[in-house]
This record gives sequence, structure tokens and C-alpha cells, in this order.
Amino acid sequence: MGGVSGEMKDELTKRLSSVLGGRWTLRRIERLTGGASRETWALTAVSAGGTVRELILRRDPPGREDAGRIAMEAASFDEAARTGVPVPEVVDRSGDEPRPGIGAYLVMSRVPGEALPQKLLRDDELDDVRAALPYELGRILARIHRMDVGAVPNLPDYDPLSFLFDEYVATGAPVPALEAAFAWLTRNRPPATGKAFVHGDFRNGNLLVDADGIRGVLDWELAHVGDPMEDLGWLCTRTWRFGSPHPVGGFGSRDDLFRGYADESGRSPDPEVVHWWEVYGSLRWAVICRMQASAAPGDENILELLAIGRRVAECEHDLLDLLGVAPYDDTTTPAPDTDDLLGTPRAEELLDAVRAFVLEVGSGADAKTRYRSRVAAHMLGIVAREASVAPAVRETYRVRLAGLGYRAESELALGVRAGHARIDDQQVAEVIRGLAESRLKVANPKYR
Repeated sequence: MGGVSGEMKDELTKRLSSVLGGRWTLRRIERLTGGASRETWALTAVSAGGTVRELILRRDPPGREDAGRIAMEAASFDEAARTGVPVPEVVDRSGDEPRPGIGAYLVMSRVPGEALPQKLLRDDELDDVRAALPYELGRILARIHRMDVGAVPNLPDYDPLSFLFDEYVATGAPVPALEAAFAWLTRNRPPATGKAFVHGDFRNGNLLVDADGIRGVLDWELAHVGDPMEDLGWLCTRTWRFGSPHPVGGFGSRDDLFRGYADESGRSPDPEVVHWWEVYGSLRWAVICRMQASAAPGDENILELLAIGRRVAECEHDLLDLLGVAPYDDTTTPAPDTDDLLGTPRAEELLDAVRAFVLEVGSGADAKTRYRSRVAAHMLGIVAREASVAPAVRETYRVRLAGLGYRAESELALGVRAGHARIDDQQVAEVIRGLAESRLKVANPKYR
């Protein structure tokens, strides 16, 4: 039970004995990997009579407790179960205030099933169920959208586009591709299809699946009141396909998703409206990536948060595809300098050697350290690639931006915001696409 304070263990033991009845002890408390904003722990509780309960604890990191949000998430699980959404049972919760020794938390039953997207998309034993998932996901979303918003306290209700823009402005410099997406969303915004409970993070990665189908819908912390089509667009966002060509979480087709939703709700989604929300979803993920990276200093998950910040390049690529901006092969970028003025081995060679060492050390460590070593190695790869091309890219785009009348990329971004530069101008589009693709080649050259 390394990393667990005695106070936390004692308080959890008291709480579980109270809510489960009788005397219970904790045989296991293990911090699970993943979860950039909230901690997840696996618990094994044993009663005096030998009954074993496998549980999951979710809590806010110490010092960043938000008891109101935890209460909202716990109530969401309760209401979801009422409408037939498969969810874990909430066993205990912290209430309106953080509980001493534990903080703001909820404890749930551990539901069987696989949540790791790569396994869901590739494991042979899930072949039969995988094709049926888009239809079933449509039905589950329709049930979520029937949930009573009045039964869930602290449920946010805001204008999504204005809220997203405010978060974007607060988390970094303006970016041309993201500004172009905001402009497109503003010009093409459809009328709201309704106002309902929205899960807010319904996607591959927040689903527990086994050979029998969907066993649990997880992570309700971003739930809010909004247009129900937001959930469908988020599920179809390319980020959540994890390399698969199939648009619905990497599992299958939009047609099956829409059919499931219509069969359960009696309303057929409008593909154009869902497309708008898919563009919004890609832009929202870009802003979330910026938010994660800006929150990094001093955070226990600093490696993961900083790495997530570089994923904005993937979002730029996806958004420009969705907006119909033609791919731009930047063949005019000068080759990197090959003179060894600063000595050999070159910086990228040194970084590659350190990357290999980090992976080797991590391979023999515990699961959490193995995960962090992979993230660290990925970051070293980014730094190595950037070291090899940065001078040439900076010079190339200094000249190209000047050709458009801008001294810096941020000025071009503000020009897009003001309407002075438009994505349908080929010269502007080529510069914006070129900048985005240069970043993607550094951040994740395999992403396409």
C-alpha cells in the first residue's frame, strides 16, 4: 500500500465499515495509472466473515478538492442507473465537504470489463461485440439524455462556444488554425436541438466493455446541461478513434450510432448538426490540451500534462481536415543544418540515447513508473525532432508570415479572429496548414 497515508487507510476503513455494515478491512489500496485531473485507486475490502468487495475510489488531488463537483458526479451515477444506463454502483461519497483523511471522493463498485481503447479496438475476443457497439452507444446516449437534470446538484449550464473561447483565451497565445475553427463554428452554428443532460466526456476510454457488451459508462465529472448532440459529436471526434478509420470511437459507422439513438429516443440525429459538434469537439480537445499543459507546474502528473500540451498539433490537423483545408506538402522548408558547429554527437543523437535509457530503466519498474517512462521517452522524441528542424522552420515561416503582412504567427491568428485573414484565401490557408503540419511532424509524425 505504498504511497497511502495511514490516516487515509483508517478513514476509508471506517467509512466502508459504516456503509457496508459490520467490520471491514482493506487488503489492497493501489493507485492506478492515468487520470490527469482526478486520482483513481483500486480497493479490495474484506468483511469479518470473509466477503470480498472490489471497489474503485475516485478523488480530487489533495489541495484541489471540489466537493460540489464530486457530489454532482455521484448523483449522475445514481440518476443514470435509474434511466437504464450501465454504471457502477456508488457505495460511498464525501458529501458537501471534503472528508478529513480522504478528501472529496466517491467509492464505486468495480465493474468487469476493458476500458483501454487499444485493447477494445484490437483484442480478438471482442471481435463479435465491437461491430455492435455504435448502435448500443446510440441507445445509451438516448437514455442519458432522458436523465432528470433536476436530480443532479451543481450541474453547470452555459453557452458552450462562449465558454470554450474564454478557456482558450486564458490558456495561451492565439493559434491560427484554432481561430479559423472558432470563426467557422460561429458562422455555421445550428439552432439547438434541445436542452438535456449531457455526459460531457462520452467516448472510447470512458467505457467498460466485455464480450457481453457495454458494462459501464464512466467519468461523469464533465456533465452539464446542453444540446444532446454534443455527446454524439464528441464520441465521433477523431481523437477518440485511436488510429481506427471508423468514426464512432473507432468501432463503426455513424449510421449505426444514429439508428440506435433513433430507436431508443424516437428522434433521428441530423448528420450536419452532429458534424458541427464534431468540429466543436476537436476544438474543445485542443483547448483542454492547452489547459492541461498550463496547469502542469508542481503537479504530480507533470510529465503527462506537458506531453498532452503538444497534442494540440493533432487537433489543428483534424480541424483543418474538417474545415476542408487541402493538405499542404511543405517541400520548400530548408533542410536542417548539417554542420556540426556545436560538436558531436549532435543533440538529437544524445536525446535518442537518453530516450532508450529511460525506456530500459522503466521496463523493470512498477506499472506507474513504466507508464511515466514511456511518457518521458515520448517527450524526449519530441525534443529530438524539434532540435533537428526548429531553425529551418522558424526562418521559413518568418518569411512566409511577412509575405502575408504579419510579423508573427500570433498576429496572423488575431487577423483571422478579426476577419482580415480567411481560411478560404489559398495563401493564408497554406501558411496555416504549413505551420500546423510542422508542429505535427515534431509532436507526432505518425499521426495521420
